[in-house]
Amino acid sequence: MSILLQFLTGLVFGTGLLVAGMADPAKVLNFLDLGAIPAGTWDPSLAFVMIGGIAVTWLGYGIVLKRARPVFGRRFDLPTATAIDRRILVGPAIFGIGWGLAGLCPGPALTALGFGSLASLIFTAAMLAGMFAAKILGEPTRRVAAPEAL
Repeated sequence: MSILLQFLTGLVFGTGLLVAGMADPAKVLNFLDLGAIPAGTWDPSLAFVMIGGIAVTWLGYGIVLKRARPVFGRRFDLPTATAIDRRILVGPAIFGIGWGLAGLCPGPALTALGFGSLASLIFTAAMLAGMFAAKILGEPTRRVAAPEAL
């Protein structure tokens, strides 16, 4: 049952991305191009998508976290780190640069793959490579103790 609900949630999310125009890199780039404001070609509609997403998330967390445990889990896995470190600064910076260059972020890129978009295919491949590199580079080196001599 939970896999069906996860699929339906993803379907609603992807449909929302399509309706909002987030799978169209040109729309995103028009929002990010603040130099287009005097020319009248700046597209502020993405701000409404962001505000809507923040509002739904805020309300959702408020409702869900009042529960003792998740519906389909044993416990909530919430972040506990509060320090602002290099990873917190570098990760979003890389995300923002990629978003600004490609006009796509992960959700819309995966949605746009369904249209056979070459740009989304290249973006998704680069995203997966970046995720792999972050996993490799971000993990502290684990030292394995040498086995004791017999």
